[in-house]
Order: sequence, then C-alpha cells, then structure tokens
Amino acid sequence: MTSTSAVPTRTDHNLWPGVSYDDALAARRWLAALGFEEGIAVPGPAEGELIHSEMLWPEGGRVMVHSRTRSTESEFVSPPGAANIYVVCDDPDAVFARAEALEAPVIRPMEETDYGSRGFSIRDVEGNAWSFGTYAGA
Repeated sequence: MTSTSAVPTRTDHNLWPGVSYDDALAARRWLAALGFEEGIAVPGPAEGELIHSEMLWPEGGRVMVHSRTRSTESEFVSPPGAANIYVVCDDPDAVFARAEALEAPVIRPMEETDYGSRGFSIRDVEGNAWSFGTYAGA
C-alpha cells in the first residue's frame, strides 16, 4: 500500500469518463446549464442520436456523452443512472446555485469535509450522480 504522502502533486486532465443517456441532447443542455462548455458532437443516423460528444469543464477535463439507444452497435453503452462522476471546481457554491435552478435532486448537500473540500452531490435527469467540490487530490 502506498502512503498518500508519497503521491506526487498532479494536474489530471487525461481521464474522460463516458456516460450513456436515453436523451443525450437533453443531457448536454443540462450539463451546459451547470457550467460545462459544449465540445464536439457526432450525430448518429437516427434523429436526435449522438454517437459521440464531449462536454468540457472550464477548469479542466471533459466528459463524453452519447446515446444509450444507438442504431449502431456499441460496447460502451451503460445502464441508466450507472455513472458517478466527481468534478473539481473552484467555486462549488456557484455550481450549486445552477444545480438548484435546474431543480437537480440533491444527494449530498453543500458541506465542508474533514479532508478539506467544500462540495455537494446531485443527480442528473437520468439518475447519474455528479459530485462537485474543491478537493483536487494530494
């Protein structure tokens, strides 16, 4: 087991979680309302279908969003509500205010943790858990 004091400080930006949605276009709008920026969007052959898309977090990182029901075969489709994603942010209070405006169900209210983070957790429109906080690792 490695001690946390031996872990170097890092800037993580090369891990891109992927989330499947029944309505990927609506999920992109919801994420944009939380503060994500719209990145690439690759439509599928069916109306409203996304084969691949990216939503960029302004402070670094991104999430891939795609349609769960796709006209093309994919081994990357996940069940509804299966994702649990943590997003590092400098101002979780501003993100929380946007989440409240979206009437996102709160899983964990805004709190200060014993490990030095301020943050909260919500569910998106299809049940995936999104946590936002100031903790960026050691």
